[in-house]
Amino acid sequence: MGYQALYRVWRPKNFEDVVGQVHITRTLQNAIMQDKFTHAYLFSGPPRGTGKTSAAKIFAKAVNCQNGPALEPCNECDACLGIQDGSISDVVEIDAASNNGVDDVREIRDKVKYAPSSVTYKVYIVDEVHMLSTGAFNALLKTLEEPPKHVIFILATTEPHKLPLTIISRCQRFDFKRIAQSSMVARMQRIMEAEGINVTTEALEAIALSAEGGMRDALSLLDQAISYSEDQVQIDDVLAITGSVSQSKLANVVTEMYGNEVKAALLEVDQMIQEGKDPGRFVFDVIYYLRDLLLYQSAPSLENILERAIVDETFIEMAKQLDAEWIQMAIRELNQCQQEIKWTNSLRCL
Repeated sequence: MGYQALYRVWRPKNFEDVVGQVHITRTLQNAIMQDKFTHAYLFSGPPRGTGKTSAAKIFAKAVNCQNGPALEPCNECDACLGIQDGSISDVVEIDAASNNGVDDVREIRDKVKYAPSSVTYKVYIVDEVHMLSTGAFNALLKTLEEPPKHVIFILATTEPHKLPLTIISRCQRFDFKRIAQSSMVARMQRIMEAEGINVTTEALEAIALSAEGGMRDALSLLDQAISYSEDQVQIDDVLAITGSVSQSKLANVVTEMYGNEVKAALLEVDQMIQEGKDPGRFVFDVIYYLRDLLLYQSAPSLENILERAIVDETFIEMAKQLDAEWIQMAIRELNQCQQEIKWTNSLRCL
């Protein structure tokens, strides 16, 4: 087979690899060790690419592992290998976006009564479950409430508010959260070391910011940056593929805005647009940069939770000079601008 994307090659195979979701992986591991796992789970969370489907597959391996019970699946026995490559028919992944009708659910309902053929538990992983029709949800209710002892349902969705309460109440719910920027950077560093590719820390931090809490998006952007760069992936390569702006340029624009240097600020913004930068992304970056300045002003010890800024001499000096009330006013105005950007075809007129 030809080249595979990084997010596919490095898809988590153990609970330990599921980044930033310790509150979920530890609970599942304890349930397996104590033999107290339930018949239906709901893996939810607005961010995409945070490990919902991967965690479901790892859980399916763990409960069926021939060397278990253990905190992690062994990934060596026939059950683990078969579930990993999809050759075991007792672990079924269903895309509810394309199999969302009553007939699809009735087919599941008819099959669950049969015992698994090659593992201990039949596991049905229903991805994008919010896409099921009303009739399909109704058909699923009874099976979800009283399934056979050998069946486990894992429902995954990015939009849990679209699920009927009758479905949610029958499941044990786990909410996946956005992955912290530091956790994403650490994971990407480990992957790059294993792949033998040179990437600067600044480049990885810029990728993590652009991914907005999704590990899959981060690895996709990293793939693009590797293809775009030459010997080493640097911050400029990442800025080029994401349309983001370097911190030095953000600092210049914010300083010019604060000093009412309208001409200089407009020229700076115009140059960025001429270079192909996304105006919407630029406004997003400025908002987060100002937010980080405000946070750093309030408590310099919060350096670790800054989203956009790297604390350098320029940043520290700006935090001392800029007025907090002005920063808050600027964030309000830019938030308004961000809303207007969504509805206009003439970005340069804003």
